[in-house]
Amino acid sequence: MARHLEVLEGLFVVRRLTPYQANLGKRLTKAPKVYLRDSGLLHALLGVTSLDALRGHPKVGPSWEGFVIERILGALGLLGERPRPFFWRTHGGAEVDLLLEMRGRLLPIDVKLSSAPAVGRGLLECMKDLSLDAGFVVHRGDAGFPLGRRVFALPAAILVSPERLLEALLRPERYVRRRAEAAER
Repeated sequence: MARHLEVLEGLFVVRRLTPYQANLGKRLTKAPKVYLRDSGLLHALLGVTSLDALRGHPKVGPSWEGFVIERILGALGLLGERPRPFFWRTHGGAEVDLLLEMRGRLLPIDVKLSSAPAVGRGLLECMKDLSLDAGFVVHRGDAGFPLGRRVFALPAAILVSPERLLEALLRPERYVRRRAEAAER
């Protein structure tokens, strides 16, 4: 099975995210997460033939998560960034969908299908345990805004603009302030 997975990775059919390991005195998950990189292929294999069918499918959340992760990594790659992608999960169930190691920083990103995102326990726990100064929630809504202390909501639409995505990840307060000023005009 492992050999088959390696072949599919080499063919860019699947992405394997390994768990981020830090010596925290906590038991962290060690098994990787595997995504089909092409959400259209995933939907075809699941027999999903319409948007309505997708919305009601039990795999709609993981499908969205994989789609967003691929778009984030692709957008950053267009700018020459090569972040190391991980996920973070404790045995207690706290989880962050994507943890990017980039420019000497760790950037935790949760992906939510909702257009009205909330800060999850996993994101807060990850930020605390790893002493991170900012966290992000990518959502289906239209706007970027603060969700709490050092946690920022980013709209999925930001993924079509690699420069805006990079700005939001590296300078979230500036990104949110500029978006608010633009909306006021």
